[in-house]
Amino acid sequence: RCSAGDLVITSDIPLAAEVIEKGGHALNTRGEMLTRENIRALLNMRDFMDTMRASGVDTSGGPAAFSQRDKQQFANKLDQFLAMNT
Repeated sequence: RCSAGDLVITSDIPLAAEVIEKGGHALNTRGEMLTRENIRALLNMRDFMDTMRASGVDTSGGPAAFSQRDKQQFANKLDQFLAMNT
């Protein structure tokens, strides 16, 4: 349901890839803008880790806890996007 120019906020990398493919913008919850330039590497890493887990490798740990810095970085990037696109 995304159109070119729409902003989607997501931590789902495959969803972000679909948004970008449709000409939309994807911002993750930690304030990183996902782009045509970086989405392929993120998808490759996601797929690699999925393969590792499927083969029995323990990849527990996950991402760091969501911090105040993450909140601020997200707010700053969202503000920057809105200022450029209004």
